[in-house]
Amino acid sequence: MPNRLETTLCGIRLRNPVLAASGTFGYGLEFATLLDLNQLGGMITKGLSLEPIGGNPAPRLWHTEAGMINSVGLQNVGVDAFLREKLPKLRRYSVPVFTNVFGYRVDDYLGVLQRLEDAEGIAGYELNISCPNTKEGGIFFSSDPQATYDLVARSRQVSRRPLLVKLSPNVSSIQPFVKAVQEAGADAISLVNTFVSLALDNQTRSARIGAGFGGLSGPGIRPVAVRLVYEAAQIARIPIVGLGGICNGADAAEFLIAGASAVQVGTATFIDPRAPLLVAEQLGREMERLGAPDTRSLAGSITTLRPAQSQNRSAK
Repeated sequence: MPNRLETTLCGIRLRNPVLAASGTFGYGLEFATLLDLNQLGGMITKGLSLEPIGGNPAPRLWHTEAGMINSVGLQNVGVDAFLREKLPKLRRYSVPVFTNVFGYRVDDYLGVLQRLEDAEGIAGYELNISCPNTKEGGIFFSSDPQATYDLVARSRQVSRRPLLVKLSPNVSSIQPFVKAVQEAGADAISLVNTFVSLALDNQTRSARIGAGFGGLSGPGIRPVAVRLVYEAAQIARIPIVGLGGICNGADAAEFLIAGASAVQVGTATFIDPRAPLLVAEQLGREMERLGAPDTRSLAGSITTLRPAQSQNRSAK
């Protein structure tokens, strides 16, 4: 019997279209005793930098009414330690492993990519372009389409593997950035990253997060993320991997209908580490309910932005 969930992303076979998102799934190895990593559609590691980063001061997480604010500060062991200590263990699994890459200058990104290029066991890369570009006056790569284009184009010259670019939702319009990354040679887009946010303690009149601002994720951002995926899909010629508050199979199907080809599950793993697998199982049942034989038949199948009228109402 055909697996209705099986699909491909940038030519890479995925058991299902649900990937474990970067930043919430560690290096994957931390979850190996909690779930079968080989059953995942794919996984994306914590962001890797040229040098190890200790991260931001505590507290780093704050629970909100419909999600979570985090400011971990991209803590990671650095690319060399990842290649030496983490990747050899990840090669024991058949799950496609994408490595998230970030930096503060273009050369930082290129340095990480160059080290990863010589390693076996990596399916592709996800560029996190939401970091400050300190060499260019503190602007963000993700808030300037030209800076976005330049970074992706330079990365494309280095990378022979598929290149996903993780876009920020903290922009006035997403389409110029979609255009920039696909013209620069990206193979896919991850959308969306977290929303800049602030939570305050009224008693102390201070921020709840050690670094002040943090990134809002979870169910509260899902409708905005779905809208951005839809808008991106109107001009995208490359696949979109949708994320932002996905907690169950119906949520995942909504992103696919809006125009995504695959999805990522992140914050939900804080509630249940098995969340990516559970979402995939539920997505299969949701697709059966919708009569969708495979993910391609569901992806981008939105018909209208107007509510559908019920039969009783239309008969009047």
